Amino acid sequence: MNPYRQVISPTTVELPLPALREMVRLMRALYALGKLPAYRQEILPQLPSVARFDPGHDGVMMGYDFHLSEHGPRLIEVNTNAGGGLLAYQAQFGSKGGVNDELDRLQRGFLASFSEELSRHGRHGLQRVAIIDEAPQEQFLYHEMLTYAELLRQQGIDAQVVDPAELQADETGVTLQGQPIDLIYNRHCDFYLDSEVMAGLRAAYLARTVCLTPNPFVYGLLADKRRMILWSDPAPLAELGLSDRTVELLLRTVPQSRLLADVDLQQTWQQRKQLAFKPVTRFGSRGVLLGRKISRKRFDELAPDETLVQQLVPPSEVTAEDGEVMKADFRLFAYRNRLLGVAARLYQGQVTNMRTPGGGYAPVRIV
Repeated sequence: MNPYRQVISPTTVELPLPALREMVRLMRALYALGKLPAYRQEILPQLPSVARFDPGHDGVMMGYDFHLSEHGPRLIEVNTNAGGGLLAYQAQFGSKGGVNDELDRLQRGFLASFSEELSRHGRHGLQRVAIIDEAPQEQFLYHEMLTYAELLRQQGIDAQVVDPAELQADETGVTLQGQPIDLIYNRHCDFYLDSEVMAGLRAAYLARTVCLTPNPFVYGLLADKRRMILWSDPAPLAELGLSDRTVELLLRTVPQSRLLADVDLQQTWQQRKQLAFKPVTRFGSRGVLLGRKISRKRFDELAPDETLVQQLVPPSEVTAEDGEVMKADFRLFAYRNRLLGVAARLYQGQVTNMRTPGGGYAPVRIV
C-alpha cells in the first residue's frame, strides 16, 4: 500500500513555461548571490558564529516556494530541508508502492548530490549516511525519509533514519552504534544547531569531521527569512555589483519584505490587509498570520525583531476534479544551481497543508 496515497492529488496543475523559466532564473540567481563575496561580506556579520563557518559544500534538496500571481511567480520562501520530493515524484509519475517503481530520475539527482557533497567536503567513497530529524517516526514525511534511506542502501551505502539523540558526536566525528558516519542528511529544523541535542553534531561540523548537508552556512545565506529583506530592497542590492538584469529579477519576484522593527507600526496596521506577518525563526507556514485576519491585540503582541512583514501574494486557484476550488503553490527542488524537479501543492485554508480532501502534491503540466 502506498503510504502517500491520501496526500497525492488526482488534479493536474498547469504551470506556464515562462513562469517556470522565471522560477529557475531566480533559483540560479540566488545560488550565485550566495557565492558572491560582496553579499557574504554584507550577510555574514548578521549571522550566529556557527553560520559564519563555511564547510566548503552546499545543501542537498534545496526548496524554493512560489505563488503564481497574475504578473508571474513570486517567491514565498527558501527551504534548506525541503521535504516532499518523493511525494512530488510519485504524484507526477505514479507508483505501485515499491521504492523501485520509476525512481531512476530521482535516484540520479538525489544520489549524485550526496556523492558531490562528500567530495566537496574533501572526502570520497560514501559509505554511511544518517538521515536525521527530531523524533522522525512522528514526522509527517517519515516514510519518505525511509525511502531515501532504502535508495541509498540499494547503492551499497549504509543509511539509517534516526533522531540526533541516537548519534554519538563530538569534534572527533559522528558515529551510530559504533560505526562512523560520513554524511548527515539534515531534515531537522534546528537550523543553527542551537539545541543541546545538536551540540555534539555542531562540534563535529565545525571540526569538519562530518559532512552535514544542508548546514547552517547555506541556511544563513539563503533560507533565513530575513534575507528577503535585502533581496527586495533596491538600495542594498545596488551596492553588491549585480547586473541590472539580476536586480530587476530579484525586485520583480521577491515580495517586499521588512522587519517589523524597521517599519512604522501605525501605517503597517492600516495596510495590514495587504500584508503577511511571518516569524523569522519558524519554518514553513508555521506561525504565519494574514493581515486581514489579525486582531489589534495579536498585532501588538508581535515581536518586532522577530517578525517579517511581507507584501501579501495570494496563491493561484485551481478547480479540482471534484469541482472544489483549491489554492496552489509551487516548489522547485534544486541542488546547487541544478533543477531536480518542480512540485505543486493543492490545499484549502490559510496556508499550505496536507489535510484537504483531494489536495496534496499534484502532477504538474507545463503549458
